[in-house]
Amino acid sequence: MTTLASRFDGLPDSPFPRLNALLEGIDPGKPPLVLSLGEPKHAFPSFVMDEISRNSALFGKYPPIIGTPEFRAAAAGWLGRRYGISDVIGKGLALDPETQILPVNGTREALFNIAQVATPPQKAGRKPAILMPNPFYQCYAAAALAAGAEPIYIAAPKDTGFLPDFEGLPEELLARTAMIYFCSPANPQGSVASTTYLTRLIALARQHDITLAIDECYADIYDREPPAGALQAALDMMKGEGDPFANIIVFHSLSKRSSLPGLRSGFCAGDARLMQRFRNFRNIAAPQVPLPLMAAAAGCWNDDAHAKANRDLYRAKIDAAERILGNRFGFYRPPGGFFLWLDVGDGEAAARELWARAGVKVLPGAYLSREDSPYGPGGNPGAAYIRVALVDGEAETGEALSRMAEVL
Repeated sequence: MTTLASRFDGLPDSPFPRLNALLEGIDPGKPPLVLSLGEPKHAFPSFVMDEISRNSALFGKYPPIIGTPEFRAAAAGWLGRRYGISDVIGKGLALDPETQILPVNGTREALFNIAQVATPPQKAGRKPAILMPNPFYQCYAAAALAAGAEPIYIAAPKDTGFLPDFEGLPEELLARTAMIYFCSPANPQGSVASTTYLTRLIALARQHDITLAIDECYADIYDREPPAGALQAALDMMKGEGDPFANIIVFHSLSKRSSLPGLRSGFCAGDARLMQRFRNFRNIAAPQVPLPLMAAAAGCWNDDAHAKANRDLYRAKIDAAERILGNRFGFYRPPGGFFLWLDVGDGEAAARELWARAGVKVLPGAYLSREDSPYGPGGNPGAAYIRVALVDGEAETGEALSRMAEVL
């Protein structure tokens, strides 16, 4: 098994076993409050179980990889309401729900699998590269390695608004880049790419024939303004005929929007040619979403009221964080997502101290980042930070934040 092992020698460690090892042998100083895991704990929509029960007989059928017409229509309808894409659907200029939307078994598997389809054996006569922000989602790195590409980590530090500078990269790197993973709103920093940033990124990708895999799973969790989306930005750039979404595939999920991480349901959409190739691949190698779960998911995409209520709960906890933490630890209101990204000087030391003295479990930022990024200021861009997940109830979150303020 030496060959298999060598391919994944560069695989980053999962952050949560690292956190467990860091805190091993340390008793919590107070009753534990866990803010390390970004697992939503808000109530999911009440109609979900009704839809699953109503369609329970369909557990006896193999689900089609393309999903149901109802699911694809629901996803397209949400894209239309959320990003205005429906304004041009049906005019031969934009997204076709029948061919350019695919259900996925949670976006993690689809984010991993897209690299297998979008990565050639060589690009510009060399080993292909796959770029990703640093900090990053570990799935991106695993996908790059599995596809035979070199993962390249592009620092996203504070002085760039926690957004990576892809345009400043050397031409020789861009020439051999097969794909770019990009997340907006970002995990962990909550940064949001503007329409201008997205249009420049799309132009760069088309110039160098790069696939953009845009992770938009936090798109419906935001503080003040709804974040721009890559498909929306692509329409702003549209000139003449042709696929306006060329080189772009976006990923959306119900895990955060609807507090349904266990449903394992999302979708991807975009570039017509790429979606056809991805569909062919998925027909053979990808997991399907069971039909009763797809029916529940369609109901979620058709309903925006529960998403707004969910968003309001997160905003209330960000309000509490602002009151309790003030301007300490580099606090800022994250434009998107439900994490705080706090500058505490030494994330590992702070995590140990918070657990030992306050019983609060947070994640050191270094565990979401790499030190081996050749493009950036050097060092681990997350080392000074902790990530705090505001996923619990408002009372529990307020208590945890108060303990943190006392200890830090």
